[in-house]
Amino acid sequence: MGLFDALAEKRTGRQISGQAGEDAALAHLAAHGLQLVERNFRCKGGEIDLIMQERGALVFVEVRKRADGRYGGAAASVTLRKQARLVVAAHVFLQRYTMPPACRFDVVAIDGARLTWLKNVIDA
Repeated sequence: MGLFDALAEKRTGRQISGQAGEDAALAHLAAHGLQLVERNFRCKGGEIDLIMQERGALVFVEVRKRADGRYGGAAASVTLRKQARLVVAAHVFLQRYTMPPACRFDVVAIDGARLTWLKNVIDA
């Protein structure tokens, strides 16, 4: 068993489900013409699940997956605190550009088998 296999075995069911949600979101966005720039960008201030490019704009994407729509569903789980952490992470990511491109924040909410793409939902 290699190191990768050992690490993969330690992943929780929640992590595996989250990865599947990100995979589904990525496939959906790619099918609509967006291109992947970076996946799982992490910094001290937060994390961004997917950073995509649509024409000349960067799209910071939060992926939320829930088994069903109870308790407000996946979209409702993007709290104000989570939004603030996304904005901080985006600012850190944008520091690599001398002239930052236009950008927006999208949410891909997955409730059971239903995927909903919500565009430009967080004001920064």
